[in-house]
Amino acid sequence: MRPRPPVNGRGIFSGTGLIITGLTATLFALIFPIWSYADRSGTGVDVLNAQTVSTRYGPLSGLDREFITKVRLAGLWELPAGEQAQQKGTTQAVRTAGQHLVEGHTYLDERVRDVASRLGLALPNEPNDQQQGWLKELDAAQGTDYDRRFANILRLAHGRVFSLVAQVRASTRNSLVRDLADDANTTVLDHIKVLEATGYVDFDALARDMAATSTPPITNSPAPPGPTTDPVPAVPLAPTPTPSPSYSLPPAASSPPPEGSS
Repeated sequence: MRPRPPVNGRGIFSGTGLIITGLTATLFALIFPIWSYADRSGTGVDVLNAQTVSTRYGPLSGLDREFITKVRLAGLWELPAGEQAQQKGTTQAVRTAGQHLVEGHTYLDERVRDVASRLGLALPNEPNDQQQGWLKELDAAQGTDYDRRFANILRLAHGRVFSLVAQVRASTRNSLVRDLADDANTTVLDHIKVLEATGYVDFDALARDMAATSTPPITNSPAPPGPTTDPVPAVPLAPTPTPSPSYSLPPAASSPPPEGSS
């Protein structure tokens, strides 16, 4: 018996087959970008929700926790550095800068410990290795060499944290962290000004440091126990008033370094 000839309009090349093939290709094109970017860190959604937990004061992100830790670390070494500057500084401007550091970080440390307690976060109790190294360097310095090292080390540290404060203030969804960032911004800016008023700050070195240490990608800080992965934004039970700084600082003293000391 002779084989039947093919029937026109059947198979993948028929009208229906072409429609199904086209729909499948479109669906694959839509799914592939989602799959290919799902594991890439550093995207906006990843930054916003990485290791985020819900709290009564709003979502608490990994960046928020990193900021709280750094505020505590700053006080652990800058407060003793300020006390030392009040004793070892050879100019009134350096001693005044030391006074600002002591009073500013005494206040901020009280604030950060209160915030950490409300959020159930553990805080460090000693400076990190780099900060301990800075304190040792200041311990060994004397005279105008001490003044210069004090002004530049502290100005460098404050410049680095200043950008973090701004980033947290702009992005946080947690009311406690937002208020703490306001206080930190005021305090850090005050310290930057009084350190610059000593006349010892090397602005060229600061510019080189900022160029060499561009902002690294946000690292996911370990999250405390609790729900994760894109929580629904929480609303604080009641507004938490932020106390105004309880310290009143004198204006920065302007005292350029002695001639020939550069």
